[in-house]
Amino acid sequence: VLFESNMKTIILAGGWGTRLGRQTEEIPKPMVSIGNKPMLWHIMKIYSYYGFNDFVISCGVKSHIIKDYFANFD
Repeated sequence: VLFESNMKTIILAGGWGTRLGRQTEEIPKPMVSIGNKPMLWHIMKIYSYYGFNDFVISCGVKSHIIKDYFANFD
């Protein structure tokens, strides 16, 4: 961690993901996997490295999948 911050980090994670084709038929665009982890997880990890750990995720389509993933995250 480079520095600590108590600033909220807002991530816009909405959208239909139509350009991703079949990958987004069942899951929302931010949950498409990159190396066995959702794209959203990678974005949050990068922000976390810089000390931003208080996230607000603005979800849209299929938001329950995002909520379920992070509610059950180990």
